[in-house]
Amino acid sequence: MSKAQISAFNHHKYRSFPPVDLPQRQWPNRQIQQAPRWCSVDLRDGNQALINPLSIAQKLDFFRLLVAVGFKEIEIGFPSASQTDFDFARLLIEQNLIPDDVTVSILTPARPALIERSFAALQGVRRALVHLYNSTSKLQRERVFNLDKASITALAVTGAEAIRACALAQPETAWRFEYSPESFNATELDYALEICQAVCRVWQPSTKCPIIINLPATVEMATPNVYADQIEWFSRHIQPREAVILSIHPHNDRGCAVAAAELAMLAGAQRVEGTLLGNGERTGNLDIAVMAMNLYSQGIDPELDFSDMTNIARQVSQFNQIAVHPRHPYIGDLVFTAFSGSHQDAIKKCLAASQPEEAWQVAYLPIDPNDVGRNYQEVIRVNSQSGKAGSTYLIEQALGLHLPRWLQVDFSQIVQQESERQGCEISAQALVALFRRRYLEPAAYRLVSFEVASPYQVSAQLHSAAGEVHLTGQGNGVLAAFTNALSRHLGKAIEISDYHEHALAQGSDAQAACYIRLHCAGVTQIGMACHNDIVSASLAAVLNSFN
Repeated sequence: MSKAQISAFNHHKYRSFPPVDLPQRQWPNRQIQQAPRWCSVDLRDGNQALINPLSIAQKLDFFRLLVAVGFKEIEIGFPSASQTDFDFARLLIEQNLIPDDVTVSILTPARPALIERSFAALQGVRRALVHLYNSTSKLQRERVFNLDKASITALAVTGAEAIRACALAQPETAWRFEYSPESFNATELDYALEICQAVCRVWQPSTKCPIIINLPATVEMATPNVYADQIEWFSRHIQPREAVILSIHPHNDRGCAVAAAELAMLAGAQRVEGTLLGNGERTGNLDIAVMAMNLYSQGIDPELDFSDMTNIARQVSQFNQIAVHPRHPYIGDLVFTAFSGSHQDAIKKCLAASQPEEAWQVAYLPIDPNDVGRNYQEVIRVNSQSGKAGSTYLIEQALGLHLPRWLQVDFSQIVQQESERQGCEISAQALVALFRRRYLEPAAYRLVSFEVASPYQVSAQLHSAAGEVHLTGQGNGVLAAFTNALSRHLGKAIEISDYHEHALAQGSDAQAACYIRLHCAGVTQIGMACHNDIVSASLAAVLNSFN
C-alpha cells in the first residue's frame, strides 16, 4: 500500500472517547438476575427511520403484535410532529384498543405549544407516559443551538412545567413522566446530572409515583464498558434514587448496543428502550429481541414471548420493509445451521446424549431452536464442506435409520461428490433421494423368493434385466449360503466384511433394517434393505449392495 493510500484513510482526525473516573466500580462483579422493564419504540423511533413511514393501519397491526409479544410500555408516536401519529393515538383511545395492562407513551420536545398538542392527542386515555427530551451535549449546545448550559436547562425546566400543567388539567388520566437528556453519553456527567435534577424538582417524584430518567446513547461513541461507567456514576448520584426508574436507550453505531445495554443493566439500569430487530436511525436501536433471547439463554425469564420468532420476524420485516439478515442472532435463517462436518458431528452427539430433565447442553447451539419455533432440519444442512455427521443425522431423522459408521463414511463421500458436482447445498429431500438410490433401491437384482433347507442350503429366485435367475448355494448360515449361490452365479468370490441390523420400531410386527458391506472381486460394495422378516432384509441388502 502506498503512502498516498495510507494518508487517504486518516485516523488522526478522530479522538478516543475519554474514560469515566469511577473508583471502585461495581458493575463488573454483578450478574443480571431478571429482565428489565421493556419499552418498545418501534412505532416512534423505528418508524421515523423508515423510508416509507407506517400508515395508521400498519401502526395498528404493529401495535397488536407488540401487545401479543408482551410489551407493557409502547411508545406509539410523536403526535406533535406527525398528523398520522396524532390520528393513531386518537384511534387507539377512541376505539378503546389499549389493553388495561399496557401503558402508551408519546415523545415531545421541550416546547410548550408542542407539549399541549401532545396532550390533546392523549385526551381521554386511561393511563399514559409523556416523554420529554432536549439535547444536552456540548457539541449540540455550542454548534447546533448556540446556547449555554443555563439556557439548555431552562428549556428542560420549561418543558417539565408545561407537562405538569397539562397533566393537572386532565386529572382523569393516570399520568407518568419521562425525561431524556438527548445525547446523554456525549454530555458531561455532572451537567447531565444537573439538568435531570432540575427536572426532578419540577415533577417531584416519589417512591409511589416515580419518574423515568432515560439516558440515551443517541450516537454510540465508546466501548460498552464506558457506557456502563456512565450509568453507574449517574445511578450513584441522582436523587432521590428510589423515586427514579433509570432507563437506557442505546443506539448501535458501533455495533455494540446489546452489549452496552447488558452492561448498563449491571450498572443500575432498570428499564430498556429499543425495537424489534433493531430498526432505527443509522445502524439502528438496541434489538430487544436479541437482548431478550440473551437473557432467556441464561435461564432468565425475558417476560416477552418469542416462541413464534419466525412469524414475528416476518411481520416486523413486512412492516419495516427491511429484510432480515440470514445471520441475524436468533432470527436469521442460518443462525441455527451447521454446514461444518465437525460441528454437525458435535451437535448430533449432544442431541443423542440430551435428557429431557437436564439443562440444555448442545454444542454450537446456545438455545434449543424449538423454543423459537424452529426445527432441527434447519440446524443440519449439507454442502461440500460437510462431513458424515450432517448427512447421517438427516437420514436418521427422515427414515429412522441408525447407520453404521462404515456406511456413514461411504455415504458422506457420495454426498460430497454430488455437492461438488452441483456446486451448491443439497437439500434434505435430495439427500434422502440420493440415499435411497444408492443403498435401498435394487438395480441389478431383486429378490423374488427364497427357500432354506437344512443344513443351510438356500435356493432363491431373482429378477434381473436379463430375466429370471435361479440360484442355489450352501454355507454355515443362511447369509453364507446365499452369498455362495451368488458367487457361483457371478463367477466372483464374495466376502461379507460387515453386518449390522436394528428394528425400526417396537413390537413383533416392526420392520428390521439390515446393512451389509461386502467385497466382490476386490471391490467394496454396500447396501441395505428393510423388511418385516430379518432374513429377507439380509438377502435383499446383499443384492442392493450391487446397485
